[in-house]
Amino acid sequence: MPTIPEISAFHNEMTAWRRDFHRHPELGFEEKRTADLVAQRLASFGIDVHRGLGRTGVVGTLRVGSGGGAIGLRADMDALPMEEKNDFSHRSQNPGRMHACGHDGHTAMLLGAARYLAASRNFSGTVHFIFQPAEEGLGGAKAMIDDGLFEKFPVDTVYGLHNAPRRKLGSFYTRPGPVMAGSANFDILVQGRGSHAARPENGIDPVVAAAHVVTALQTVVRSTVSSLDTAVLSTTQIHGGSAYNVIPDEVKICGNARAYRSEVMDQIEQSIRRIIAGIATSFGATLSLDFRRIYPPLVNHEREAMIAADAAASVVGETNVERNGPPRTASEDFSFMLQKRPGAFIFLGGGDGEAVRDVHNPHYDFNDEILPLGASYFARLVEMTLPKGK
Repeated sequence: MPTIPEISAFHNEMTAWRRDFHRHPELGFEEKRTADLVAQRLASFGIDVHRGLGRTGVVGTLRVGSGGGAIGLRADMDALPMEEKNDFSHRSQNPGRMHACGHDGHTAMLLGAARYLAASRNFSGTVHFIFQPAEEGLGGAKAMIDDGLFEKFPVDTVYGLHNAPRRKLGSFYTRPGPVMAGSANFDILVQGRGSHAARPENGIDPVVAAAHVVTALQTVVRSTVSSLDTAVLSTTQIHGGSAYNVIPDEVKICGNARAYRSEVMDQIEQSIRRIIAGIATSFGATLSLDFRRIYPPLVNHEREAMIAADAAASVVGETNVERNGPPRTASEDFSFMLQKRPGAFIFLGGGDGEAVRDVHNPHYDFNDEILPLGASYFARLVEMTLPKGK
C-alpha cells in the first residue's frame, strides 16, 4: 500500500507548516510559538489538546470507537543553538538558532498524520500525539515523563521517527535491540599547585598531569570494553592557564562517552576513576571526576520493531525497508520513553548524493518530499495497531 492519498493531497500544506517551523526555530523548553501552532492545528482537526507537560510539551488525544487499546506517537519540536548558512526564503529568522536536525519535519509529519486520522477515523481505540520539547541534550522526554505523561495519557506502545539524510530517499530502517547509544559527559578537574614557570619544582604541575590523563583515556575502551561491545570515549576540551610564564593551579578536562549498554557505561566510568586515582598518586595532584549520564541507550522492543517495519513496508514496500539496520552512536532521548513503555524508533531516508548535508550541519535542510511518507507511516501504525472491529 503506497503513501495514503488523502495525506498526499495536503502535501503542500505540510510543506508550508514545516517551512514556517524552520523559519522560526526555538531552543529546548523555549518552543512557545511552535507549541502554540501545534495546539491550534490539533484543535482545528477536532483533537483534544493538553498543554504544559515538560514545560512546553503538547499532547493531542483522539479517541475513536470502543477499542480499549492506546498508542503514542512522538515528534520532537526543538532546534539547535547554531547559525544557519542557507540562503533560501525559509531560512532561520532567529539568530543563533536553526532547525538543523529535522525536528521541524518530524512535527509537520505528525501533524499530517493527526489530520488524516481525525478525518478518516479508520481505527478503534485511542491515539496520543506527543509533541516533545527539548530533545537536543536537555531531556525533554524525561521532563514529560516526570510530569506524568504515561499516567495522564496511558499507552500500550509508543513510537518515534527520525529523518536520515544521506540514506536512500523514502527508505526506512530500524532494528530490534540497541538502535542508538547512551551518552555521558564528563569533567575531570586536575588540582595542582601553581608556581613560576622558571621554578616548576616549587609547584605541582596540573598541565603535565592532565596530559597524562588525556593519553591514558585513549586506552579505556580498548582495555575495559569487550570486543563484542561498542563504545566511544572522546576528550573534547582542555582548559587551564592564562600566561606563558605561570604554571596554573588547575586544569579542566572535558569529554563524552557513548555505549549501547548501560553496563558498558558503568565500566567506562569505573575505568576513568581508576586512571585519575593513579595519576593523582603519581603526581601528588588532586583529581576529581564529574561523570553525568545524559541519555540511556535507545533499545527497541523486538515485537514493536517488527510492527514498525511492517507499517513502513505498507507505505514504501518491503524492498525499501531494512529490518536489521546498523545502530548509531548518536543519542536520542526517546530512549526514556522506551524504558517506560514498549515501542520502537525508526529512521526515514531523506535522500543521498553529494549535495545532501547531514544533520547538525549549518547547510542542512529537511527534505519536504518525505513528509507524506512519514505522515503515512504514523497513520498506518495506528490503523495496524488499533484496527476497527477489535
